[in-house]
Amino acid sequence: MLVCIRMERNFRDLLEAQWDAGKFLSVGLDSDFSKIPASARVEGVRETLVNFNVAIVNATRAVAGSYKLNSAFYEAHGELGWTALQETVEYIHGELPDMPVILDAKRADIGNTNDGYVQALFERLNADAVTVHPYLGGEALAPFLKNPEKGVFVLCRTSNPGAGEFQDLESGGKPLYMHVAERVRDGWNANKNCGLVVGATYPEEMKKIRAVADDMPFLIPGIGAQGGDLEKTVASGRDSRGKGFVIAASRAIIFASGGDDFAEVAGAKAAELSTAIQAAL
Repeated sequence: MLVCIRMERNFRDLLEAQWDAGKFLSVGLDSDFSKIPASARVEGVRETLVNFNVAIVNATRAVAGSYKLNSAFYEAHGELGWTALQETVEYIHGELPDMPVILDAKRADIGNTNDGYVQALFERLNADAVTVHPYLGGEALAPFLKNPEKGVFVLCRTSNPGAGEFQDLESGGKPLYMHVAERVRDGWNANKNCGLVVGATYPEEMKKIRAVADDMPFLIPGIGAQGGDLEKTVASGRDSRGKGFVIAASRAIIFASGGDDFAEVAGAKAAELSTAIQAAL
């Protein structure tokens, strides 16, 4: 009989170990099926997604400090996609047991609904961290926050062009995103398992958030395809120890080549970005 043994994993400990090794790059496995090169395709949607992801992981594992999977690119394919997501996480855990896996799912709902999300994402999928919305408040997010072993990245100042529509609205003399940062710091981070999502496309806002966020980790999208400035991002996002951030890059790495050399090119792009991050530090 096959017995599945789950390893004890603490997200923050895994992250700190990667930082100590000089690894700050999170390779995003945003595996848009329509963009997967012909050379990575095999028969079946699930099989193709897993085959592509495994090739990318193997090509980037030497420089990656974590892997971030956006659930949308898997959920779009129903059961086949969900199974591919599970198999990808299992592969990373099996091959790289010290590698953090972040699920970019942007979940949030009322508390008992979040119980279901927690069961699915943390217990069944065994992700090490997840992204969540703050809009429903800490009471609703309690099911995510209560497990000190799991990381929770709260959306704060996102990288998309329209982010300011609500995030920049002022209340009490400061923008909403600053209220979010302070509330996470003061009210939600009791288990020291919280972080903030802060986009690289807004380095000045990031600097203000870091000033109030203590040493909470930042998950930083927006470098690469979205055009964020790496040096400004590192200067604004690092904590008091010169660490404290994870720079996520997806399309600029995994789809850098559409040819037979897609994995080789992805590995080279990841190594180039990792070196640039270290130089900016």
